[in-house]
Amino acid sequence: MSAAREADFSPARRIELPLSREKTAPLNAGDRLLLSGILYTARDAAHKRIDALLDEGKPLPFPLEDACIYYTGPSPAAPGRIIGSAGPTTSYRMDAWAPRLLMLGLRGMIGKGERSAEVVRAIKWAGAVYLGAIGGAGALLSACITACETIAFEDLGTEAIRRLTVKDLPVTVVIDSRGENLYRDGQRRYRIFLFP
Repeated sequence: MSAAREADFSPARRIELPLSREKTAPLNAGDRLLLSGILYTARDAAHKRIDALLDEGKPLPFPLEDACIYYTGPSPAAPGRIIGSAGPTTSYRMDAWAPRLLMLGLRGMIGKGERSAEVVRAIKWAGAVYLGAIGGAGALLSACITACETIAFEDLGTEAIRRLTVKDLPVTVVIDSRGENLYRDGQRRYRIFLFP
């Protein structure tokens, strides 16, 4: 079996949040991770407000340094549950704001789908990572959330910013801190596998 195919079956690595350059540096596109610790939810409406706060020199709802943002707008929690379904949303909707946040210390983003070339450049500059979560598996992913608190923009409903505590949240490194991209390289490896 080739090294590329062996990597596909490697065990998931456990990572404690918050992230740091030291934690992101050894990660490679394609690595499977289990995240535990604190992360924050924010979608496009929240990003627009964060951007306005930065323009006005006002404090942000959470510290950006080494933070990880999950692009999700969880559904309301059923009685007795911590949170509703919490699947990833399409990440390119945050591309207009991501480079600025990365320049200010954001270290990780979780979502689904491709990112722009500008975001990839900012990821490399910041020593950050873009992580993919499985779309359509929001109910399963919510089982990894052990605590949830709305901390800002409550009027946005599902798009309010929440502080999540997660335990073994499964993600895959899509873009690593060197700019290697699983979507691009994965397609190349798949073609090689089909047509050696």
